[in-house]
Amino acid sequence: MRVSRHGTGKPSQSNWDAVDKLADADLIDESLPELDETFWQEAVFVPGPKRQITLRIDQDVVEYFRSQGPGYQRRMNAVLRRYVQAQRHRR
Repeated sequence: MRVSRHGTGKPSQSNWDAVDKLADADLIDESLPELDETFWQEAVFVPGPKRQITLRIDQDVVEYFRSQGPGYQRRMNAVLRRYVQAQRHRR
């Protein structure tokens, strides 16, 4: 029996011998989405590099975003970005 490739030490339920025999073309999906007008209308463009600041945020708000898992600062930034976009749109 082969252990998990992720180092968990638990026995793997996968047939890794069969996977090892597959060609890259069988494993990798190289298809790209159609870059039509809909794609560009729904695309999200993020401005240049981030700026590090010190920001005081209520503890319960920080705990909520952290409880959602890794990437909580990115999600907080996304919420702030949507607010800015909504305010700009109102003008």
